[in-house]
Amino acid sequence: MSQLKARHGIAFQISIALFLFLLLLIIVVPFWRVVMASLTPLNIYTGQGVPFFLPFKDWSFEAFKQLMGHTQFKRATLNSIIITLSGTALSLLLTVPLAYGLSNRNLPGRRGILLLILFTFLFNPGLVPTYLVVTSLNLTNTYLAIILPPAVSVYNTLVMMSFFEGLPEDLKEAARLDGANELKILWYVILPLSKPILLTIGLFYAVHFWNEFFTPILYLNSNDMLPLPVLLRNILISASFNEFVEYNAFSTSSMESLKSAGVLITMLPMLIVYPWIQRYFTKGTLVGGVKE
Repeated sequence: MSQLKARHGIAFQISIALFLFLLLLIIVVPFWRVVMASLTPLNIYTGQGVPFFLPFKDWSFEAFKQLMGHTQFKRATLNSIIITLSGTALSLLLTVPLAYGLSNRNLPGRRGILLLILFTFLFNPGLVPTYLVVTSLNLTNTYLAIILPPAVSVYNTLVMMSFFEGLPEDLKEAARLDGANELKILWYVILPLSKPILLTIGLFYAVHFWNEFFTPILYLNSNDMLPLPVLLRNILISASFNEFVEYNAFSTSSMESLKSAGVLITMLPMLIVYPWIQRYFTKGTLVGGVKE
């Protein structure tokens, strides 16, 4: 009987490993093709398309040079950095006190506030009302039109609230006995213990603002204010309309290479940041979602 259970256990482990390996292939193979497409020179692409394996001696970085040499690239990158940093800072500045206040079970009207927050999570007002509000506040063609509407995420607020609820109540009581008010408790007691959740939620917000492209299309009319994802989107449609990439760009690299290089350049900042906070990311997600 024990041998039979051991065999079933081994078979289960093998099946799980095969399943995970299949998922890995589903993720890695398309990504690898994007990398190869970005490095494939025009002569090889014209003759055989995008090869699955390309010798290092044949790699061409011409697509990256052309894309980064685009007249709008530097300005679009700067716009994305401004939107991401300011949006993430504002979102954390609003989410942290909201989550901390809701984590206090003795807060008057706490249940009603939670119901209102959950109502906005379940019933989104939609695009037209949001657009009317933004335009009525004269936020069009400003960074605030991109930053303010998604500044507070209900999901992120609830995760952070759950994390704050899991912190020892004795620490707060000790601070209150020493004469600290709630603001000092939050700043000197809670936040130093909340690095995992702050980095986790900060990463969520940063990824959202960095990848945002639909909202800038709606509210930003000036090309000098467009972020990098919008420029990438313009490059993707330029094969048909040829508006944003000069015709000479296609003389040394294919449109497929330009598209792939744009995708990789857009991914690069998050790929650099994530390994530094990965350990906090895992801890913050687990502690914020599970309470004892």
